[in-house]
Amino acid sequence: MNLSFSTNRWVGYSFADFIRIARTYGFQGIELHDVATVGDVSAARRALVAANLRVSCIDMVADIAGDSAPALAELRRCINAAVGLRCPNIRIRTHAEFAESAEAPSGPEAAVRAFLAEAVPMAESAGVTLLVETVGPYADTARLRDLLGDFISDSLAALWDLHYTVRTANETPEATVTNLGAYVRHVHMRDSESPDSPALVGEGTLPIPDFMRALRSVNFDGFVSVEWDPAWNADLADIDIVFPHFIAYMSRYEGLARARTTLLDNHDRTGKYVWKKEELIEKTFGQVLDTMAETFPDQYAVKYTTLDYTRTYSQFRDDVETFARALISLGVKPGTHVAVWTTNVPQWYIAFWAV
Repeated sequence: MNLSFSTNRWVGYSFADFIRIARTYGFQGIELHDVATVGDVSAARRALVAANLRVSCIDMVADIAGDSAPALAELRRCINAAVGLRCPNIRIRTHAEFAESAEAPSGPEAAVRAFLAEAVPMAESAGVTLLVETVGPYADTARLRDLLGDFISDSLAALWDLHYTVRTANETPEATVTNLGAYVRHVHMRDSESPDSPALVGEGTLPIPDFMRALRSVNFDGFVSVEWDPAWNADLADIDIVFPHFIAYMSRYEGLARARTTLLDNHDRTGKYVWKKEELIEKTFGQVLDTMAETFPDQYAVKYTTLDYTRTYSQFRDDVETFARALISLGVKPGTHVAVWTTNVPQWYIAFWAV
C-alpha cells in the first residue's frame, strides 16, 4: 500500500519541506494541491528521485462545472507539471448543484461533460489520468459511474473520498466499490464524528475498516492520501502530530492484496508461530503488535494475575492505542523523549508499546 498526504491547507511550507516531512514519517508520495509550490519542475523531479518519493496526484482548483476557459488553462499547467514530475493523476472536481435527472444533462452537468470532451483527449495525449472526485453530485457514485462510462477512456477515472460518499450520499463502502470498482485510482482519507466534526483517522465514526476491505476487494494498488485542515481543530494543527498518527494507524493495513499468513508449527506441533525463530523481522513495534492482534486476536497476550490484568492480543492493542492517544493529546510526537519510571507492572508494558 502506498501512502501520501495532501498539501492542501498546509500554509507556509515549501516543496522541500514537504519532501523532508514525507521522508521523516515514511510516506511514499505527496499529493500537490498547488503546483506553484513546486517551482522549477526539473529540480523538483530530481529532489523526488533522490528522496525515493513520487507525486501521487496533482489537484486542480477550478470547478469544472464553471467557465471552461480558465479551467482548461489550469489543466494545461497541471498536465505540464504532471509530465515533468512523472505524476500519473490529476484531480478534477465540481461542487455545483445538478438537476435530479442525469439522463438529459443541462446546466452545470452539461458544462462538466463539455469540459471533459476537451480535457480527456489532452490527458490521453500526455499519458495522464483525470480523476473525478466523489464530491458534490458525484458523491452519488452511481451517477459518477454513468459519467465515466459515457467517455470510455483509460485517461478518465475516479478519486474516492470516503467522507463525501458516506456523509453526503449515505453510501456504504461496499456500495461505492460496487459502483466504481476498477475506476478507483486514488483515494482521500480522513475521519469524522459527524459531517461537521472532523477527527484524526481512526478516531471518528467513518467505516474505515470496511473502506479498506472494499479497496482490497478490487486489488487497489494506488495511493491512500490523508487530508487534514489545521483550522479544523486548534489542538491538532501540528503537522508533526497529524501525519505520524496517520502512518501509525495505517500500518495495520500493510497490504491491500490480502495474503494469507503462513504460520509455522512449534516443535511439538501443538501451536503456531508467525515468524521463524532468530529471524530478523522487518517491522516496527507497532506493526508487530498489529500482526499478532490480527493473527491471534482472541489468544492471551498478557496474564498478570496478581493485579488482575489479563488481555488477549486484540484487547492489549486497544489498551496500547488508548494510551498512545493520551500521549498524543499531551503533545508527544516523534523525537519526544519519554521516561517511564515504574516497577514491573502492566502499566509499564502498556506504556512501552504505546511510546
